[in-house]
Amino acid sequence: MEDEEDGLEDEDDDEELNDPLSTVLLEALAGLYASRYTVERRAILKTSHNLNLLLNTYKRDRPEIFNSFVRMSPNAFDALVSAIEHDEVFTGDHSPVAYQLAVALYRLGHYGNAASTVKVALWAGIGYGTVRLFTRRVMEAVCREPFRRSVMAWPDDEVKKHAMDWVEENSCPAWRPGWLMVDGTLIPLYSRPAFFGNTWYDRKSNYSMNLQLINTPDLRIVDYAVGLPGSQHDATAWKDTYVFQNHERLLQRGEWVWADSAYPLRIWCQAPYKAYVFIHFLHYSHM
Repeated sequence: MEDEEDGLEDEDDDEELNDPLSTVLLEALAGLYASRYTVERRAILKTSHNLNLLLNTYKRDRPEIFNSFVRMSPNAFDALVSAIEHDEVFTGDHSPVAYQLAVALYRLGHYGNAASTVKVALWAGIGYGTVRLFTRRVMEAVCREPFRRSVMAWPDDEVKKHAMDWVEENSCPAWRPGWLMVDGTLIPLYSRPAFFGNTWYDRKSNYSMNLQLINTPDLRIVDYAVGLPGSQHDATAWKDTYVFQNHERLLQRGEWVWADSAYPLRIWCQAPYKAYVFIHFLHYSHM
């Protein structure tokens, strides 16, 4: 009997050795997934005191310190909370939207190691994954079309008149109809994006994203376009704006948008001076 039992054990061992490699790997993965962590975890002492101090004390008594953390004034912060707090992405979560927004803005307002999930989590007293979750929720909310419509409105007649008055007072009556201005800027990225990385490499030797802003002379933003790689020319990115695509409906006859020499000249898009015009003027002024 003992010999028979030994024989059966040897047969079982042989069967295990003859298992396909895929079976062995799947069993190993199943063993890993059976335990969430493969090594012993040690608790990290954290506190939410910093976040509470920012939102309750600095926001009320020291707005300049609050501004340095979230890069905006308390009034602007409250307005942004009101604009996104009813978004569906925050449904079912018990964390106040103001807390989530503060964490996201703190992270977005820093660069390099200071913007890492570890540093932000230790500052705010929350989990590493929670930092990424809060940031993702805020970005989803502000990228939705309802948010854009709630914070971005085409100027009414009073705003337009005020902009035209400013142009006329600071230039000449003939330029009064040019009451909007467009320009582009580059938003630096921390590192090379994983997908199509080279396309994000800009003329300033950085990886960046192109941002187009259309505003009135008093810096009131009326339209924007963001998302194209930094390698894209302003003349191309400009075509993604709502103003470019709907200028015939938005601008009245004879009105135009001021732009620099990077933008193509149109009846409704003008550059104040071109380089060759200025050189031509200097030539004749010295004759």
